[in-house]
Amino acid sequence: MKICTDAVLFGAMAPVNPDDRVLDIGTGTGVLALMAAQLAATKVTAVELTQEAFKEADINFNNSPWVDRLEAVHQDIQSFALTANRQYDLIISNPPFFENHLKTVDTLRNSARHTDQLPFADLIGIAEQLLSPQGLFYLLLPAHAVAKFSAQALAAGFYLINQTDFRGYTHNEAKVSALTFSRTATVFTARLLTIYVSHNVYSQDSERYLADFLLRFAKDQPKRPI
Repeated sequence: MKICTDAVLFGAMAPVNPDDRVLDIGTGTGVLALMAAQLAATKVTAVELTQEAFKEADINFNNSPWVDRLEAVHQDIQSFALTANRQYDLIISNPPFFENHLKTVDTLRNSARHTDQLPFADLIGIAEQLLSPQGLFYLLLPAHAVAKFSAQALAAGFYLINQTDFRGYTHNEAKVSALTFSRTATVFTARLLTIYVSHNVYSQDSERYLADFLLRFAKDQPKRPI
């Protein structure tokens, strides 16, 4: 699975603080890890199960300005957690989310989209183990999975403190949500973000987040359709 606008927007909005140690679960080609490094994380560990995606992430890291802050790990996250010797200030993930859905013949696509390899309970358990006491757990989920995941997370002591729902246009319903969990209960905030105002034209809100990450917004680049 390659990157999409939802994932890039999710990465651009990540609650990264300077000097954070970040764990990216299921990094794919590494885009979220790269964005966390650009947002000033001091160390980003990116774990990826599939060999093909891991190789791409490793190439991308080695060709980035932040190679000294990025580490690609080819391993399933459950095994990684068994031997991890540190905790992280921020855990980010754009996890597989389909449960009990029909699959395609493409095994790599299935791995990226279905929860067989990483059930929600496993993901929450890993966050329990690897997140620092004051850390944040940040993930992107489809709207239909938010209530179920949030209930499971709360049972494990994680409070949903921020939810940003993404919709394509003003006439669309939100399809995915960026969720931030904390072990500390605080005032819950929610917002709805519209990505586009018209075809290939970003809203002011989404452009504000994406401006530092997409070349189309670079001052020395012509504005071109994506």
